[in-house]
Amino acid sequence: KYVTSSEAARATAVHAFVCARGWTMASLVARLALRGTLPVRRSAPSAAPAALHGAPQRRAAAKDSSQVWDKEAQQFHGGQDWAHLPNFVEDFSVTTNVLGTPQKALERARAAVSTIHHYPPADFEPAISDLAAWLWRHEPASVSAGRSRLLLGNGASELIDLVIRDHDPSVASMQERLWKAGSPQGTQYKEYERSAQAAGYKVVAHDDKRASITCFVNPNNPTGAYHPVEEIKQMIQEQCTPGSHVIVDESMQPWVGPDWRKDSLLSQSEWIADILRSQGTHVFIMHSWTKIWSCTGIRLGSVVAPSVESLQSIKQCQVPWSVNTMALEFLSEVVKDEEYMQRTWEITPVWRQATVDAIKGRFPSWVVLGEPYLSWIWVETGSEAVVEEAVRLAREAGVPVRSGAPGYNLPTMVRIAVREPKNLHLLLDAWKAL
Repeated sequence: KYVTSSEAARATAVHAFVCARGWTMASLVARLALRGTLPVRRSAPSAAPAALHGAPQRRAAAKDSSQVWDKEAQQFHGGQDWAHLPNFVEDFSVTTNVLGTPQKALERARAAVSTIHHYPPADFEPAISDLAAWLWRHEPASVSAGRSRLLLGNGASELIDLVIRDHDPSVASMQERLWKAGSPQGTQYKEYERSAQAAGYKVVAHDDKRASITCFVNPNNPTGAYHPVEEIKQMIQEQCTPGSHVIVDESMQPWVGPDWRKDSLLSQSEWIADILRSQGTHVFIMHSWTKIWSCTGIRLGSVVAPSVESLQSIKQCQVPWSVNTMALEFLSEVVKDEEYMQRTWEITPVWRQATVDAIKGRFPSWVVLGEPYLSWIWVETGSEAVVEEAVRLAREAGVPVRSGAPGYNLPTMVRIAVREPKNLHLLLDAWKAL
């Protein structure tokens, strides 16, 4: 209808079509891709990444994710299947950004390999200051103070371990070390619980105020539940004992939208300082940056401590050169890529809704959970046998998904990442036998 013989007229017609519906060009592209009319440029390919630039292919082996982890010593996580599937196409088991890795940041990380014969900067500069400027860009006056309380780590996992092992003067003995999840159901990212148990903490119920450490994940991975910042503050005040440590994981917060910082604890520096001063409660803000920027291979995270003194307490236990040169260079570049973030906010909700609609259309008894802007869906199938078969069929088709059984102990649940429509069709085709 809108095609004319004139390129200029065609461009004008398309622009009018888009504006009349309150769309953006990126959202139009997303909708066309859903119809199979137009492919959407990914920032970097997710399939067979080892093939890039002539790198040797990893040899696939006949094993699944559960066989990669040592059940006696390690916590299960997803994201391992891709290396062991000879027909791998797309990873639906991880919650990384559907757009793939930002291209400019990826190229800068590649270029940094040429400096591999040098140590990385021990103070993380200038990457850590670049991140601080990005985190508090909504409050430029807060950048300097924020930088003084910011620490980078080898993924959030390293920093989680450092904060949980941080000295707590209120704990007199190992027998009194109690940890709890902030989620009422206890279902959330499992690395906090693993780290606490490794440090000698006993897990107690979410409403047990004796706990000296409480960990919230907001938005919650895997459930997709979200609490606005005022609710999180209230939960901390009501559920956490004075003098305790509180970690709030906001790794998935950037998906909330362009104003994500305003609904983040990053905007609550005065409140965090006040609760530390009045109640002795240390509130730490944790981020894994490998999901929003789809860079899980380099390991990159940060933590914002409630005070400079709190930061020093965990920093003195961190090993030197914790973050490698490639990750630091990647970080300095990726915080500049506002186009990538804008496309994330425009495309992810469209493709997520398409995923939800497709799942509900095929399996009307399944219950789909999670906020509409997130990079995954959490699905209650009602059947452990169905989940086992769904996982098997997805692996066989080269599009693995994440079962809720290992780690979360929720065998009727399955987590599915938001991915390109063409690859979603592969997953749905694999599930025709369900």
